[in-house]
Parts: sequence; structure tokens; C-alpha cells
Amino acid sequence: MTGPRVRFAPSPTGYLHVGNARTALFNWLFARQTGGTFILRIEDTDEERSRSDWIDGIVSGLSWLGMDPDEGPVRQSERRARYDEVIEQMWADGQLYACDCTREEVLARTKDNPIPGYDGHCRDRGLERNEKTALRFRTPDEGATVLHDIVRGTVEFPHRAMEDFVCVKSTGQPLFVLANAVDDRDTAITHVIRGEDLLPTTPKGLLVWAALDQRDPVELPLFAHLPMLVNEQRKKLSKRRDRVAVESYRDDGYLPEAFRNYLALLGWSPSGDREKVDLDTLIEEFRLEDVHHAGAYFDVKKLTHLNGEYIRELSPERFVEAATPWVAPGAGGWVPSTGGPTWPPDRYDPATFARVAPLVQDRVAVLSEVPGMVDFFFLAEPDIDEAAWRSKVADDPLAPAILAGAGESFSNCEWTTEALEAATRAVVEAAGTSLRKGQFPIRVAVMGRQVGPPLFESLALLGRDEVLARLDRARARLAPD
Repeated sequence: MTGPRVRFAPSPTGYLHVGNARTALFNWLFARQTGGTFILRIEDTDEERSRSDWIDGIVSGLSWLGMDPDEGPVRQSERRARYDEVIEQMWADGQLYACDCTREEVLARTKDNPIPGYDGHCRDRGLERNEKTALRFRTPDEGATVLHDIVRGTVEFPHRAMEDFVCVKSTGQPLFVLANAVDDRDTAITHVIRGEDLLPTTPKGLLVWAALDQRDPVELPLFAHLPMLVNEQRKKLSKRRDRVAVESYRDDGYLPEAFRNYLALLGWSPSGDREKVDLDTLIEEFRLEDVHHAGAYFDVKKLTHLNGEYIRELSPERFVEAATPWVAPGAGGWVPSTGGPTWPPDRYDPATFARVAPLVQDRVAVLSEVPGMVDFFFLAEPDIDEAAWRSKVADDPLAPAILAGAGESFSNCEWTTEALEAATRAVVEAAGTSLRKGQFPIRVAVMGRQVGPPLFESLALLGRDEVLARLDRARARLAPD
């Protein structure tokens, strides 16, 4: 594959964050539009915080979103020998120096300085490298590093405001600013597309890049720093207070195509101010130079509404396929961690669900809502919502007559949707109420709740014997002791 080369480079220190997923998507869209290459690089040099299961989560999350990388995952932890080679080179060239200052010592010396940061105490001490020394980069004393960013415009970083930053820990472990520069050079990255929270570290990476150019000049990639995602208070999304794990949305039953569509609109918009945009259009219209500067509001309500639109447009067969993991966990090889069924596995019947599914497809916004809509088909007895029972049955003086009349009429009527509706209408009108109000005692007795799929279609599918048995149990519950 020719063309631009971009990389998504997350650190495996937690779940796949929605902000990182948006960054990955913008990289992926750019690569697909330009015929380029999308690379997944795992920045796992922080051995204490990195975990293999987080890596698996990143890979599976990208796969769920349909954004499998063209190359990778490449793990930085497996490139230590290459980083050591570069470190030796930079040490030999005098671009790095050893420092044995502790954090406390630095703070004590610099607490009253007008410019915060390391004060260059060890720059000219000529210390040897050992297990107690970190390696710092010699930041130029004069001038500035200038970044021409596709999204942010021109940004200038005066060197006098920059400290001699650490490139290598005392353990010999390279920090990401050095590892990133080496990896981007070695993999011929042409565009660095990432969140604006990394903008302050960019001049450090550019300085390292320029230092490496002294031996081996490599063309610098173009940069595009994306706006941060914010919550309704316009604060940066935080895993401590906001729902940010892509996996949690997948487990709740958001469709990948809807989630991907919504992510694409966070900081960018297609022509015509549309909200529902198919993938081909996203690829065709996406432009880095059109990405907005301001923070992008991650609106879960808007995402959920959009997801409902996508669900309603599924074919019946595709809806059954998509919802099956929530009603029959394990059937598709993946089990959601939330929203599973409450019925025993042996009571689930896929043929029944295929007949029931069209009744609920227009009534759910996420797939995890499906079990709660159809459980009365698979439970020996409906799970009664006690609040609904009190308000719509126990406290309704007409309920006994309606339930008795329904039991009698349903015993003899033709078992079709139309006949059941006609019989119910006659019963509730005889009791002195409307079909809209009078159906609730029947609905709660049969379904266990006052809200659910269409009543008469549900009765027809459930079957005469089961419906009559549930009506009888409801009447018995109402009867005085």
C-alpha cells in the first residue's frame, strides 16, 4: 500500500478511551481517503502501568469499529534494542547528559524561579552514566521550535521556556518522547494525527528529531492536533467522572457503524450539516484541514438517538443477528458484560425470537434493551413490575372485570392479532373504558410491565394456553384471601 503513512499509538494503561477511538478513526479515515497505511503502535514502554489485556482491548475495540490496522500492532517494548542503539548515538554526540538530581532537589532549587522546570544543574558536571542517573536532552539556549500544525496553525515554542527534559530513565528505559521520534522515523510516518493534549510535548519530539537528523536526515512528518472531547460541563472527558470506555458502549449494544459515525462528527462535520453519514461518505469527505479547533462535546443522548436510527434501519435478519448476543449469550462467540437475559438458557428459542424481534426493533435505542422487551416470551412467568401492577391492576377498580372478560373472550376467539384486538376492545368498552386505558391490566398480567412491544401481536405469538394461564394467575393474585 502506497501513499501517506499514519499511526495510532495508544498506551495500554486502561480501556480504549472514546477520545483515543476518535483519534484512531481520524487517522484511519485519512489513510483510507488517501490510499495510505494505518499503523497500530502500542506505546508500552511504561512497564509498570502497561498490561497485556489492555492491549487486547485496544485491538478488539478497533476491530469492532471496523478499523483493523494495515500494519501492527507494533509494541515498543519489543524495540528496546533499537532505542538503546539511538541512545548510545545521542550520548556519543553529546546530545544527552547524565543527571543524578532527585525530584525533591530540583524542586528545592527552582521553587522561586520565574520559569518552572529543571534548571540545568547537571548539564556541565560531566557525570558518568549509571543506575542512578537519568539522561537529559540538551535543549538549545536560544531560538525557538516552530510547529506548522494542520489544525492549530503555526505554534512557536521558545527554547528559553523549555527545560532539559528527560529522555531516558535511570533504569535505562526510554521515555515516549524519544521512542516516538525513533519509531516515526523508522516507519516513515508522514502525518502525526493525535490529541491536542500532546501538543506541549511536541517541541521535545521535534528537538529529538532534529538531533537525529545530524547523522541521518529524515523528512519531518506533518502534524495535526485534534480538539479534546469534553462533557456537558465542557470539561475534558475523564475516566473518573465520565463514561469513556469504548467497550462499555459496545456492551450496552451500540452498533459499531453508529458509534463510528458519531465519533467522526466530534471535531469535524461533513457537508450539508448532516448527522447520519455512511462510511463511504465519511471517507470521501473527511479533511484534516476542516477539523475544528474547539473542544467537541461527547453527547451520549445524541449518540443514543443516532444509534436508534441505525437500529431501525437494519433488516429484520440483521437485527436478529445483532441482538442475539444479548438474548443468547455465547451464540456469536462474544458475551456482553451487561444487559444479558434473565431467563434460563434452555428456555430460549431462536425461532421464537426471530418472530418477536420485529415487534421490538422500533422500540429500542440500544441492543441491551432487547432482553427487557422480550423476556416474557422466555420466562415461565412474567417478571412483574410491582409499580405497574399497583397502578394499572391492583388500584384499578375495572381490572377484575377486564381480566375476567379477557379470559372468557380469549378462550373462544380466533387466535389472530385482529381478532384479539377486537375481543379486547369489546371487553374494555363493556367495562366502561377505552382500549388505550383498558388494555393495561392485560398487558401487565401477560408481559409483567406496562410498556413493551405491541400487545395483540405479542398475545398472538405467545399462544392461547400461555396467555390464559397468565390471566388466571393475575386474577388469583387480585382475589381477596
